[in-house]
Amino acid sequence: MAKRNQMPNKKFPKLYELRIKNNYRCKDMAEMLNVCTAFYWQIENGTRGLYYSMAKQIASIFKMKPDEIFFDDV
Repeated sequence: MAKRNQMPNKKFPKLYELRIKNNYRCKDMAEMLNVCTAFYWQIENGTRGLYYSMAKQIASIFKMKPDEIFFDDV
């Protein structure tokens, strides 16, 4: 378990950071994406595959391009 002020191990750490920075809960993200909370949580944690169409929807919430969130070298 992550200690306070330490980012938990995430498949997409930038997505997690953006969500926290914007004061969104997993439930908020799920509602904006029209998916259940568990589905969104699985995406963020890398236990569910991420389709490009979903990556685009997520990126649009933060007014970014998917590559800026989901790829480290951009």
